[in-house]
Amino acid sequence: MKQQVFILNDVNETRAWAREFAKSLRAPQTVALHGDLGMGKSEIAREIIKTLRGENTVVPSPTFTIVQNYDGISHFDLYRINDTSELEEIGLQYAIDNDITLIEWPDIAKDKLPANTIHVFISENGMGRKLVLQ
Repeated sequence: MKQQVFILNDVNETRAWAREFAKSLRAPQTVALHGDLGMGKSEIAREIIKTLRGENTVVPSPTFTIVQNYDGISHFDLYRINDTSELEEIGLQYAIDNDITLIEWPDIAKDKLPANTIHVFISENGMGRKLVLQ
């Protein structure tokens, strides 16, 4: 994938971007969401899931459950994972092989990610966010 850069000025632009991006995803596809706390990783994942599974889909953050499944979409938050051996226990490889897989804090799983993973790097850009897709 050729690198793409997006400047998003507010949460509404971020949501709109995520809705458009969601339309391009087909299983199996992995999306790694990189960024510091509060950068919008969960917001992007939430909009992708709602776009693909319906606006009324309840999408809690998987911070404490580590993974949430939505009929072919798996949303992982690996922030609390300390050992790569835990990745098998939570079903990461199955999700990667079968689902649209959204991964927040993907660094611990970097050796498990497929070559075609879409990496989304989110950073502060003045009043908004800069998204870099690789």
